[in-house]
Amino acid sequence: MDATETELRDQLVHIMKAMDARGLNRGTSGNASVRHGNDMLITPTGVPPAQLHADQIVRVRADGTWAAEGARPSSEWQMHSQILLRRTDINAVVHCHSRHATILACAGREIPSMHYMVGVSGGSSVPVAPYATFGSVELADATVEALGGRFASLLANHGQIAIARTLSRALAIAEEIEEQAAIYWGTLAIGGPNLLDEAEMTRVLTKFRTYGQQGRGKE
Repeated sequence: MDATETELRDQLVHIMKAMDARGLNRGTSGNASVRHGNDMLITPTGVPPAQLHADQIVRVRADGTWAAEGARPSSEWQMHSQILLRRTDINAVVHCHSRHATILACAGREIPSMHYMVGVSGGSSVPVAPYATFGSVELADATVEALGGRFASLLANHGQIAIARTLSRALAIAEEIEEQAAIYWGTLAIGGPNLLDEAEMTRVLTKFRTYGQQGRGKE
């Protein structure tokens, strides 16, 4: 059964509070969105998670407009909109400035195949999208291109983004990307990681397609 708009609004509030509680965000940084029909529901700009309520979630129409009354959407709404438009296999987008992922993003370092859990990104590495000003069409385009068919990417000098079929899965991917970023950061302090080869990562990605409770726990 498809989630109602009310349920999706509540899920977005929950996701933002969860990112804050888990240390993936600070203050008003980060945002999340979810597909709803032809439109998009997205968190508002400048509202701390502790103060966020479901009625502040903004519905952005397919033509890129929203209601004049009420809150304005996140400054990154164009990035979310372009991802949802061009990736029909996913329904949810989570963007955050988690510490270690942002450290790597600011250094222009992708996360290589140093651990099999890098595969949650949908690829053998987590790429870095080229820098573009936040909230810009250029950032939207760079992010979509860097993602390709993956589910996660770092954003140069900015943070990270994770996408999935559901909001809960997108959050789980973002959390794992932060963990992998922290591990990679740690290995760099002691000489760098030993990398898994492409053949092994191909096996890992194949296994991930049937790993866990596939098709269960749908939101």
